Amino acid sequence: MISSTPHHSNRPSRNWLTARCLGLLLITTAAIAADEAFRPEPGKFPPLEKAHTYRGELVFVDHANRRGSLRVQGEGTYFRNAPHPFAMLPYGIVRYHGAPADLRDIPLGTVMHVRAFLPPDPTISAVPVLPVDNREKTAGYSGKGVAPAENHVLLLEDEPSHCQREGMVWKLKEIEVKNNEGMIIATREPKQGGDGKTDEEKLTFDAATRIWRGRESLSIEELIAEGKWPAEGKKSLGGQPVLLGITWKPTPDGIFTRFHISDIWLDDVSMQRAAKNQTETHKAFIRSRWMPAWVDAVEYGKFGRAIVTATLFGGMDAALYADFKKDAALVMNAAENTLKHSGGNYGPAHMASKGSIHDVTIATGDVPLGSSGIQIRFETDLIIEGIRPGRIVRVRPAGWPAVNLPREEYLGDGSFSHDDRFPTPAIFPKY
Repeated sequence: MISSTPHHSNRPSRNWLTARCLGLLLITTAAIAADEAFRPEPGKFPPLEKAHTYRGELVFVDHANRRGSLRVQGEGTYFRNAPHPFAMLPYGIVRYHGAPADLRDIPLGTVMHVRAFLPPDPTISAVPVLPVDNREKTAGYSGKGVAPAENHVLLLEDEPSHCQREGMVWKLKEIEVKNNEGMIIATREPKQGGDGKTDEEKLTFDAATRIWRGRESLSIEELIAEGKWPAEGKKSLGGQPVLLGITWKPTPDGIFTRFHISDIWLDDVSMQRAAKNQTETHKAFIRSRWMPAWVDAVEYGKFGRAIVTATLFGGMDAALYADFKKDAALVMNAAENTLKHSGGNYGPAHMASKGSIHDVTIATGDVPLGSSGIQIRFETDLIIEGIRPGRIVRVRPAGWPAVNLPREEYLGDGSFSHDDRFPTPAIFPKY
């Protein structure tokens, strides 16, 4: 123990203090490096483990530009947290009900889990660029962590998708009911069990909460009539394993961070049916908008001929990837980082390059999230300007429908500027 008396013999030496300070600095630097903000490199899928993780309520969606806003859960009073903008990376994946999804599929109010990075190129970010350490800043009553600079999202998933990916379930401990609404005490735990201590969480429900069992859609009243839940008062649920859909609603009694149950899936069959419905919705969407990819390489020939090597983005249903076969006819069109088609006034295929697939290569081993691990080599006799290494493209096998797109989902021919990516009020008609 260092003496507080003025005797110099008991004071630490200057060298000791220097060494001590240096040691503390190294420890602090190592701690920062372990959680250092990560900026993805162009042409590389970033490692999921370097992503910043947070969750929040979806409060705004601009589906055409693949961006929106979340009310991020932090350390403070949740209702005061201002919506925080985010943008999906071109290869970013959205999952809803345990299945692939588009932002337009997610109801506002849904609590989403986020894995995100710094903007790869701040000069073309579709959302505000924030100081790198912004997640460490405190915002009044909202507390710390509600506006991270990591606002470019690799993975955006709702509660059941997150639980299935992580091998977790919710275990219902106790319920309290009054007038078909009330409170459930539950814990999120590993599905296979474990020794870890999990904290109990109180979640609200009401008559609008949807309950799924097998092929049935049940109400609170029906569970009460069956005797599963009490009409009034408390009942132990004995750790019943379920999956939950979670939202947020304003809460009385001065409780600032209490989440709400939108859905309860009581068994695997009900969750599988929800996933199948969402999968079919997304398959139809991708077939009409085309598969996104990026260009790895271009081998130029004579008179506009070229062979293009491209990697298909991940997160889609296997049936979509199965349509990319050797010798199959293919159409490839340039796209923006928001995945908007370019030159779409007469349909996305009007200015696109047409040809056939030379080869399809499927990667072995671990494939980074965002990539399908599937690479195609495509030959065309007329390469367009937007198909260059590092650029985003959309590709359509000949068997997929050839349709026109709504105006907000494509860039115009020739005369557009980069400002057109993010529509101003001028997009609305003048009356």
